Amino acid sequence: MHLGDVEGGPAVALCVDFGSTFTKALLVDLATGDLLGTAEHPTTIDTDVLDGYDACRAALLRLDARAEHAEVLACSSAGGGLRIAVLGNELLVTAEAGRRVALSSGGRVVAVLAAASGLDPRGLGERLHEARADVVLLTGGTDGGNSEVLLAAAEALAGCGWHGPVVVAGNVDAREEVARRLAALPHVLADNVVPRIGELAPASARAAVREMFLAHVIGGKHLSARRDFTAMVRGATPDLVLTGVELLARGVDERHPGVGDVVVVDIGGATTDVHSVVEPDHEAALLDADGLAREVVASTPVTRTVEGDLGMRWSALSTVAEAGLDDADLVEAARARAERPGLLPLTDDEWAADEAIARAAATLALRRHAGRAKVVVGPDGRVVERTGKDLREVRLVVGSGGVLRNGRAGVADRVFGGSVGPDPEGGWQLPRQARVSVDRDYVLAAAGLLSADHPVAAYRLVRRVVDGGVPPGQ
Repeated sequence: MHLGDVEGGPAVALCVDFGSTFTKALLVDLATGDLLGTAEHPTTIDTDVLDGYDACRAALLRLDARAEHAEVLACSSAGGGLRIAVLGNELLVTAEAGRRVALSSGGRVVAVLAAASGLDPRGLGERLHEARADVVLLTGGTDGGNSEVLLAAAEALAGCGWHGPVVVAGNVDAREEVARRLAALPHVLADNVVPRIGELAPASARAAVREMFLAHVIGGKHLSARRDFTAMVRGATPDLVLTGVELLARGVDERHPGVGDVVVVDIGGATTDVHSVVEPDHEAALLDADGLAREVVASTPVTRTVEGDLGMRWSALSTVAEAGLDDADLVEAARARAERPGLLPLTDDEWAADEAIARAAATLALRRHAGRAKVVVGPDGRVVERTGKDLREVRLVVGSGGVLRNGRAGVADRVFGGSVGPDPEGGWQLPRQARVSVDRDYVLAAAGLLSADHPVAAYRLVRRVVDGGVPPGQ
């Protein structure tokens, strides 16, 4: 019996996201997947993060008395979320592979360091201190290959003054010696992220990063003096959102099928995150039609990118600048939002400014995630070179973020109008014929929290984002 089974009614779950700005709570019926109620409160980072949770829970209790005994599942990005530094052999392969794994683990990559050119322990310590990393992801070498650089990196890490947790995801043949050199540091051994050239295997490292986040990061941020905070948190918010996206794309079984390839764009106050699930056979078919692709690091079906310079409030000025928007009124509106992150639009002009910033953030974030395709001619003839993730055949784009959930009628169409649809120029690998839907009830994180123990309820909940999806312009 799950916690939350109460006499006289089905079990319910209270799914909570401790966000950087707002704490959101959803009450879910575990028998039907129905959403029974929602509540939100500014995240109380300056006092105790559970103060905001208590307010949300009280609001939900007024809606449904079963919230009193609900199973509580939570994720968190409060206090800066999960900050990951990646240390690999060299930037082009293993460090880049580690960066992709870190992003898919729900972390924000704050440093990518290469060990192949030699590491000065003092300099490494300074870089990690400047980056304010929570976890180091140590990668390097293929299984059975050269282990000298990986061992040297472990030695430097142990002697640089770093005292935080380490996830080791390099050459498995060197794991025992790496563990010996890291004996004084909290560490966990995962499978190699690059077991063979051209192969990327993120699952084991992703699980290990989540383990370290729960064991060492959540409590270490001192967000709450109450023990129930660490007991309820299951992972970093972006990690659980990505799990929800995977459930939406792939489903549970034949009776509960997924929607296929999907992209989610979460426009936040400080960052804009793009999550995508695009199965390899889809990409292979596209590549075969155009020619061979050149990729140094193999792509994976599940991908996440975080754009730290694109956002609605703290990053509003850099968003406008990156988009090349030099309208004086819009620049001033972006400045006001950066200086007052709590600003809420009240007038039509303020809503229009919010939408313009959101459109810029969504367009740039999707372009960076998807990359371009271009034809080059070399010794082997005509070859298509690609960067990023090919999203051209994606049929569903889901938008998330307050600007979309609380915006005026038609806001999603206006925000995504420049990035979803035919792309006559630029070569951007963006969705060409996709429906656009909005996660109005913020169910993706909740579905990710429920998916392990309550997969059918999670599935029924996440299907809410499909309803109401319409082609752009309609």
